[in-house]
Amino acid sequence: MTRYIIRRVILMVITLFLIISVSFFFMHSMPGSFVNDPKLPADVRKAMEDKYHLNDPMIVQYGYFIKDFLRGDFGISVKIQPKVPVNRVLATKVPVSMQLNIFSLLLSLPIAVVLGIWAAIRKNKIDDHIISIIIILFISVPSFIFASLMQYFLAFKLGWFPIVTTVETKLTWTKFHSLILPILALSFGSIAGVARYMRAELTEALNSEYMLLAKAKGLSQVQATTRHAMRNSFIPLANIIIPMFINIMGGSLVVERIFSIPGMGNIMVDAINALDFPLAIGVLFWFTLLSLVTILIVDLSYGIIDPRIRLGGRE
Repeated sequence: MTRYIIRRVILMVITLFLIISVSFFFMHSMPGSFVNDPKLPADVRKAMEDKYHLNDPMIVQYGYFIKDFLRGDFGISVKIQPKVPVNRVLATKVPVSMQLNIFSLLLSLPIAVVLGIWAAIRKNKIDDHIISIIIILFISVPSFIFASLMQYFLAFKLGWFPIVTTVETKLTWTKFHSLILPILALSFGSIAGVARYMRAELTEALNSEYMLLAKAKGLSQVQATTRHAMRNSFIPLANIIIPMFINIMGGSLVVERIFSIPGMGNIMVDAINALDFPLAIGVLFWFTLLSLVTILIVDLSYGIIDPRIRLGGRE
């Protein structure tokens, strides 16, 4: 187990390094520059060019960037929050996005699992058909469409929720109440994906031979389902938690924009549009790091779900 974790952490570091490197060259290859502002004084422009080595070749700029990156220094925001260190900006944005993504994940998983189990047990019944229609609807409609519709009807027309989120830093009831609509918008697609997968896996498990053997040993349908079918169905279910969490984070880029949520997604869009490369790369680093950590946690969960699985291929 220890060797497996060490090997995975090393691979995570390599992956993170490659993604950040590619992002650096990609962003610095974009047309325009943050120092091309005509309102910027000449001395200030010269100071910024010297600080970020903009007159040096790209590979030289990359060398300075990696040197600072290894120290955990992403530089200073040059457009969005001028003269403010990127790490300080991220310290105020990361908790907001994490609140949104975690609440969405916590809402999606139990509802999706219950819907999937119920649809599998009631296969080809009216309940199953209704759940299947809901799943198709949730999968077909993007999260930002749900966000816009709920913002218009539930917030603007009915006034049940705030149109935009509050600016409070602490998680109070007022803050949570303003996050309900974006949480729901991000949850619908995940609920549909997990419920559909859970239904398919549990349906296959219920028709397997070991279920017949369990019933032959005297177990009831409920006992055989909870002790064997559901447990075996949860093992492959862990596979889709990775893309589900990543999809939630990707969807939050647009949803945060719609509800004016001061999180990583909103500032990522602003940083790219403003050519604020230090801030954009810093936000991308955190998105990548959270995704890689999620992948590692899911891989480690296999051994918890099914002790027969030996991580790393060793007995």
